[in-house]
Amino acid sequence: MTPTLEYPFEITPQAGETLPVAPGVHWIRMPLPFALNHINLWLIEDGDSVAIVDTGYGIEATQQAWEQILGGLGRPVSRIVVTHCHPDHLGLAQWLSEHTGAAITMTLGEYLGGHALWSQLPGYDAPSMVAQFRRHGLDEARCEALARRGNAYARGVPSLPSSYHRVTDGETLSIGGHTWRVIIGYGHSPEHMSLHCEDLGILISGDMLLPRISTNVSVFAAAPDDDALGRFLDSISGFKKLPATTLVLPSHGSPFRNIGLRVDQLVEHHAARCAELLDACRVPRSAGEVLATLFPRELDTHQVMFAMGEAIAHLNHLARKREVRRLVEEDGIVRFVTSH
Repeated sequence: MTPTLEYPFEITPQAGETLPVAPGVHWIRMPLPFALNHINLWLIEDGDSVAIVDTGYGIEATQQAWEQILGGLGRPVSRIVVTHCHPDHLGLAQWLSEHTGAAITMTLGEYLGGHALWSQLPGYDAPSMVAQFRRHGLDEARCEALARRGNAYARGVPSLPSSYHRVTDGETLSIGGHTWRVIIGYGHSPEHMSLHCEDLGILISGDMLLPRISTNVSVFAAAPDDDALGRFLDSISGFKKLPATTLVLPSHGSPFRNIGLRVDQLVEHHAARCAELLDACRVPRSAGEVLATLFPRELDTHQVMFAMGEAIAHLNHLARKREVRRLVEEDGIVRFVTSH
């Protein structure tokens, strides 16, 4: 019998509502203004209070949903845990902190990464991103569309915390009488935090492990040769040490079990993508030229940003493995060609 992922919940919570998924752990689903139209957030009962894990994108609909949830809690918020700095996770952290008085817990890399994106520091700003994509062969019309978006990050993160409680890999948080171990992962964001509770058999995976889609892995202009995909694959391999019965609470999609199978599926997925690129790069190709190979569908401007970052990440990974060579031709475009 072919192993499959197990989805124990047939329904999803409506905006402004919660759904219990384990003793003291509740599932929240908030809207997103993208093709990926939702994010999962989590409430953990913490004695006479509750802890929040991730906060949602900074739009009015999310604020209204939070006001409905907070109004029905009847108890204070003890802490706000942010898995990583992307707007759908960090977006309302400061707003929630101001409304509840709760401190924000996150990693140093995500705290600084969020501030770099919000402040548009060199290498993390929109002009640097567009220049990077142009060097990698993205056509001018799409580059101009990305440039017109400006600082899209700040639209999803209206304000940022000026202080936080720092955690590192292997540290533990005590929430609701249970120990939650911090697991740091790389490749999707600077220093992504997942949380594992052995007592409850739960992994809050954030974006590091999703059941139906592959996590975006991109390369920033600040570190143009980074092997983000290699870091991601190394990170998720560690999840295979957890029991197959672990209930994975992902940021998108539904909670699932059979964690090792999902890791294997993702490894196979990226191996297949790399094989497609190796075939395409028998002649020199830029990331812009292989977009249609990796994403054979119409992409909006928001999706182009992720697609280009992912194409560069896969090509950088192949270059790190010495399966392709990086070339800069007379037109200034970065291209890759197979080494064999």
